[in-house]
Amino acid sequence: MNSSKPLDLSARNAARARQAILTKPPGSLGQLEELACRFAAWQGRAQPEDLRPAITVFAADHGVTVEGVSAFPSAVTTEMVRNFANGGAAICVLARALDARLEVVDVGVAGDVAALPIVHAKVRPGSQNLAKQAAMSAVETEAALEAGRAAARRAVEAGANLLIAGDMGIGNTTASAALICRLTGAAPELVVGRGTGVDDAGLANKHRAVKTALARVAWENLSGLDTLSELGGLEIAAIAGFYLEGARLGVPSLVDGFIASAAALCAKTMEPSLHDWLLASHRSAESGHDLALKALQLPPLVDLGMRLGEGSGAAVCVPLLQLAVKLHNGMATFAEAGISGKSA
Repeated sequence: MNSSKPLDLSARNAARARQAILTKPPGSLGQLEELACRFAAWQGRAQPEDLRPAITVFAADHGVTVEGVSAFPSAVTTEMVRNFANGGAAICVLARALDARLEVVDVGVAGDVAALPIVHAKVRPGSQNLAKQAAMSAVETEAALEAGRAAARRAVEAGANLLIAGDMGIGNTTASAALICRLTGAAPELVVGRGTGVDDAGLANKHRAVKTALARVAWENLSGLDTLSELGGLEIAAIAGFYLEGARLGVPSLVDGFIASAAALCAKTMEPSLHDWLLASHRSAESGHDLALKALQLPPLVDLGMRLGEGSGAAVCVPLLQLAVKLHNGMATFAEAGISGKSA
């Protein structure tokens, strides 16, 4: 069910051949050239269509917040979901600027958001405390994965050819740090960061929670699904499902920051070929994001010092990708412009 669609390598090669005859020195547009060729492979067209991004923000609460790991109370998850619904969050502004489809999915918010005009796919009202027990049962993790898959299907059915997943969940940088440590073998000291801006005491609490969680499962042979269940969160699992379904349908995902990369690592353990359908947007200011990107083998497009989440870092990169496609399609060839090619 999770197998990724094969890339269209003939379309990619045709796109590279076109790049070679456009009115510019070969390679002079740098990464923009290869980005256009990647979209050719994803779309199966030597000249890819303009990008139609769809942004889905998955929201859920985390039981680990009782360990004092966040600078904000859990109630902020509910309050921010309300802000999304009212159009006041950063990702709402970016979606409007990009004319992008925006959907908000409650996959595990602890508060009451039933009256809001969002997608209601609540698996349970927040995860368990991952420092003490599995964050989710296997059944709950599968349900969250399916919520993400369903969201990807809705986005693609609505016409999207580029997917962006965003996150909202107080405590989710702790869960993401635990996942990245487990899946990369990196020490918590290299991965755990300040998240929403915790003070030194909060940072010590985060280190303690992640170390305790990792020690709890240290001797277990965990599958990707098991790892998500033990150390993850409902919105993280949903993002993993979103990426997996996008790849199955043949639509690439632009990966956001720390939380999104943790989800991508989990998803890649379930389907290694997923890598071909992911593109990293930015390098987060959050500690450990570099380690996650290196494990994913995804170089980021930009580094703007962002650490907001919501899909915001990915959304900011869409105009750059759109320009790569437009340059590829709109430039004249040497023959069309009547310009002499490179001397022999």
